[in-house]
Amino acid sequence: MEIIKVSSSSIPNHVAGAIASLMREQESLMIQTIGAAALNQAVKAIAIARGYIVPTGKELICIPSFHDLMVDDKQITAIRLLLERK
Repeated sequence: MEIIKVSSSSIPNHVAGAIASLMREQESLMIQTIGAAALNQAVKAIAIARGYIVPTGKELICIPSFHDLMVDDKQITAIRLLLERK
């Protein structure tokens, strides 16, 4: 499964284009964020991408989850957003 990493400096329109492109080709993908600002950018991107996908007769479903990562010998929690096309 494709994993898109979104940061606080990601541009929502660019991420939305990537999401829409991938979701036209596959049934699901994962977005990974670390921090509130990154999650904000990801949610904006999903909302924009939904606008691209809905006219094709499909819908995007988002399922959030937590995932523990080790970064520089520290454990941090990422939020992963599973996107499915229905």
